Amino acid sequence: MHSMSTEARRASEWTIHGERIVDDSRRAVLSIADVELPDGVRFEQYVLRVPAAAMVVVLDDAERVLMMWRHRFILDRWVWELPGGYLDPDEDPAVCAAREVEEETGWRPRSIEPLVTFQPMVGTIDQANIVYLARGADPTGAAPDVNETERLGWIPLAEIEQHMQEGRIVGAGSVAGLLAVLLRRATGTL
Repeated sequence: MHSMSTEARRASEWTIHGERIVDDSRRAVLSIADVELPDGVRFEQYVLRVPAAAMVVVLDDAERVLMMWRHRFILDRWVWELPGGYLDPDEDPAVCAAREVEEETGWRPRSIEPLVTFQPMVGTIDQANIVYLARGADPTGAAPDVNETERLGWIPLAEIEQHMQEGRIVGAGSVAGLLAVLLRRATGTL
């Protein structure tokens, strides 16, 4: 792997001359940054700052994943998604992940382990997405949150790729988490 010198890295960094807030809501701050490229070109870039999110791939002993069938109005499509949500201030991500599974699905994960962390839109959004793997879950007796999902499904890992290809799994967190599980399965590290 090629290593850049500190000077070369700094020479390729963008310069931020300022940032003005356009909207500041409970869950997001939208601003416009005045940035300059290394070659001197200057422009405005939208920036969205939102809390980190935690999601969970709940995998049962039959290699099926607990997913939620829900409508996303922005896309105007029904899609399968992993349970998850925003972290509360100072909340431990693993605690948030387990809480979100239980609140949204009515299932309590038996275990939680880190799987993958990624940035969904690194050029615009500063949000970390932290995906966990839960091995097994127990029903709590509570119904799934009607505001979160129309129905739940235990989707076989063998069908995940087809759901992605056919546009039924499209969310960045779901795709990244499921691909990480499929990679572990393919390399024998699951």
